[in-house]
Amino acid sequence: MHNFASILDYHRAQRPDAVAITQEGRYLTNSQLHQRVHSLAAGLAELGVRRGDVVGLLLYNRHEFLEAVYATNLLGAVFLPLNYRLSEEEWQYILGHAQARAIVTEPEFVPAVERSTGCLTDLKHRILVGGDIPGKSWAGYEDLLARHPRARLEPVDVGPDDLQRLMYTSGTTARPKGVCITYGNLQAKNLAHIVHFGLTAADTTLVCGPLYHVGGLDMPALATLYAGGGVVLQRKFDAPGVLCAIQDHHVTNVWLAPAMVNAVLEVPDREAFDTTSVRFILGGGEKTPEPVLRRIMTAFPNAWFADAYGLTETVSGDTFLDREHALTKLGSVGRPVPHTKVRIVDDNGRQVPAGELGEITLRGPKVFAGYWRDEKATAAAIRDGWFHTGDIGHLDEDGFLFIDDRKKDMIVSGGENIATPEVERVLYEHPAVLEAAVVGLTHPRWGEVPRAFVVFRPGASAEVEELREFCRARLAKFKVPACFDIVPELPRTPSGKVLKRSLRDIPAKG
Repeated sequence: MHNFASILDYHRAQRPDAVAITQEGRYLTNSQLHQRVHSLAAGLAELGVRRGDVVGLLLYNRHEFLEAVYATNLLGAVFLPLNYRLSEEEWQYILGHAQARAIVTEPEFVPAVERSTGCLTDLKHRILVGGDIPGKSWAGYEDLLARHPRARLEPVDVGPDDLQRLMYTSGTTARPKGVCITYGNLQAKNLAHIVHFGLTAADTTLVCGPLYHVGGLDMPALATLYAGGGVVLQRKFDAPGVLCAIQDHHVTNVWLAPAMVNAVLEVPDREAFDTTSVRFILGGGEKTPEPVLRRIMTAFPNAWFADAYGLTETVSGDTFLDREHALTKLGSVGRPVPHTKVRIVDDNGRQVPAGELGEITLRGPKVFAGYWRDEKATAAAIRDGWFHTGDIGHLDEDGFLFIDDRKKDMIVSGGENIATPEVERVLYEHPAVLEAAVVGLTHPRWGEVPRAFVVFRPGASAEVEELREFCRARLAKFKVPACFDIVPELPRTPSGKVLKRSLRDIPAKG
């Protein structure tokens, strides 16, 4: 039985009263979680959700998010976590492209959901968590559960190649791509993390990153739940709240993006909190400088800071730097987890010797099945059984991986990926814009923010604030360029490609 939801039966039988999910004073035991998931699944089935149907989740971190993950899987359906920071246009595209049949959301997003989903003929059901039902096209989350208070469903029999979820990633194209993650991918990831970190029922994971992201959901929350441990949910990231949760709930592990690490380290009275329960912290996204690493070791005296490398396409967490080599291999993201292989290749796909730069490729049961409804992108990414990440790195003689560059032109802002063609596509829609190129600009808090270079059409012009407002109406806030450079032309190669490296070298004004 590969159905992820079937693990609930085991934990309900073995440890019914153990706490599985904690949030803001509410505690759900294994038994309670099991019943709520089965009641929700019965309610979804009553609405017509069937095996293979896609159910969107537009929620902040809350126990209903995890309940919906289990319930959709129980039915053999597919859950689709939506980034709540995206624009309405982006939600509309993703839900339409995924052919979602239902969406689960909360009151804050109701107006936007109604505006963005009205034209989606596949989307039949809108389910609201909390608040008053806004209309006939909506169903209440708790109402669905109340209709089936003692439901017991048999988990749908799925295989390792069946789809467990869809996660849309910025990728390197003008539109997000749907990553097909199977039950086999998730199972391999869970077991790899359980083995690598020794996860047991005694562990408690703090989830302070968003559950729509593999960092919040999979590093290592779902593996902890699989092992019988518990998770503590923080609705949105709050640095002092992280320290409070660690102290109050004896948290043993947490995933923190670089910007989150910095925020926690800057909490004024950080030393007043007891953090000795934390045995490992998962990092990644950029190299951790030695001074920052030493501050982490001081702030969390019993913790191993595991710098990591991973992608949505691999359910994340492919390599981790072990405790023993935290300083001697500083800058490395470590060695691969069980059953995952890393290879560095040249432009012709040939493996290069240790120390030489090349493209990072991955192979193993964690690697995704392909991109949803995009055979061309799938064929380009998976060649000869190896996933070509587009990242540049090298392996040293001991097999430790070092990341030397990110995906071409990708911007990482506060842990979020921004594909520059997404922003450029919007700028090209402005009537005054002839050409546009977007690159990353170093930022002290977010790591990077988008910076746009714009060439106007002959005789046309626009104020910078007009361009900014144009982008705000069409993009998530974090994707809107922080600054605009109006230039007469863009530097190009002889073949016509924009020289973004040259643009990145131009000093920013102000």
